Amino acid sequence: MSAHSRIRRQQLLRQAEGYLELGMPAHAIEVLDRWGANDAPSSRAAYLRGEALRELKRYSEAIVSLNVAAEGLPDEIGIYVALGWCFKRMGRLDLAIESLERGLTADPTAAILPYNLACYWSLAGNKRQAIALLGQAIALDGDFRNLVDAEADFDAIRNDPAFLALTSVIV
Repeated sequence: MSAHSRIRRQQLLRQAEGYLELGMPAHAIEVLDRWGANDAPSSRAAYLRGEALRELKRYSEAIVSLNVAAEGLPDEIGIYVALGWCFKRMGRLDLAIESLERGLTADPTAAILPYNLACYWSLAGNKRQAIALLGQAIALDGDFRNLVDAEADFDAIRNDPAFLALTSVIV
């Protein structure tokens, strides 16, 4: 690949990232479409396309791009969070859980992964697993405790004594 092609691709990635940051996912996809029909997208481009499609609620398409991205960027936890998001909204909690568990193997210290897993296990009706993972998330980052009250995914377990003990702040 020529230096000019590399620079051009880096510019496209930066433009797409900028559009995503501005909440303009359709524009990000337009930029990524300029990548070139004969060239396979980079893992980063696939990730950005997946995020843009996710924001546009085109979940099935997003999953295809995000899976491509996961192959090339197996340590990028944002990919697993995005996959989980898409699968949840498609009514596939089993695949959402599987995606986040893959993410946990990539980075067991990222609190967002056990937090989202706790949400999904709560929705799936597994209180014990949901509470254990919520405890893990809070142990990794205590700020996640502040998100619990507004999280509807925990409504099914909100009155469970173990949940109450975990989420109560003793002053």
